[in-house]
Amino acid sequence: MTPLPLLRVEIDGRPADTASLLHPATAGFGHFTALQVRGGATRGLALHLERLRAATYELWGRELDGARVRELIRHALGDTYPDASVRVHVYCPEGEPTVMVTVRGPQRMDPAPQALQSVAYRRPAAHLKHLGGFGQAYYGQRARAAGFDEALLVEDDGTVLEGAVTNIGFVDEEGAVVWPQGPSLAGTTMQLIAPRLAAAGLASRRARVTLDGLGAFRAAFVTNSQGIAPVHRVDTTSFAGDGKLMRRLDEVYASVPWDTV
Repeated sequence: MTPLPLLRVEIDGRPADTASLLHPATAGFGHFTALQVRGGATRGLALHLERLRAATYELWGRELDGARVRELIRHALGDTYPDASVRVHVYCPEGEPTVMVTVRGPQRMDPAPQALQSVAYRRPAAHLKHLGGFGQAYYGQRARAAGFDEALLVEDDGTVLEGAVTNIGFVDEEGAVVWPQGPSLAGTTMQLIAPRLAAAGLASRRARVTLDGLGAFRAAFVTNSQGIAPVHRVDTTSFAGDGKLMRRLDEVYASVPWDTV
């Protein structure tokens, strides 16, 4: 997916300039979160803030104030961009966290069924949404060149982990949602959907999923901050699909409250 043009970039609440962009432009060590904002609100704000806080402490042993991050997002959006795609990047160039907020136009997941190409690749420190996603971009580009929509990351033994920029869920013959078990990022949309499935009459569990066992599933889907989309094929394994289930997933996601930034 080609990113939309940048509309605004602020670093610690100030417009980015050559000097302040020097570290982000030359350092690949940091982390971020991505969120969709509509009407000045986003889903799962507490999860985004906790992701940023936990990663900042893990990488540098420094605390990151969530209230400050919210204010920086609000400042970057201003009154101009109530609807936007926002990324919050965190660096630590001089011993204290620096926060860069980027604003682009709003984006939404293409609802068309996707085809995924499996690649043997595990992201380093997969539980972190860290910078330096060359492997994901490289394999995603190769997948698209081969006629697929995105890459699916798997272990060398074929254990399914996650999409290059998504989480993936599978639906078994009983209609239960199975999230792959293994090193991966706990995406915000997945975290919002999973605990709400039971109330919608959908069983949900984590289990090991392998490429050679995909034939046991009748449907699959991917999630990220832009939404949910069905998967109709992984490599040569096709899924019949389940339109009713996808509508229920959409309803579950639509029921998630929006949090004012």
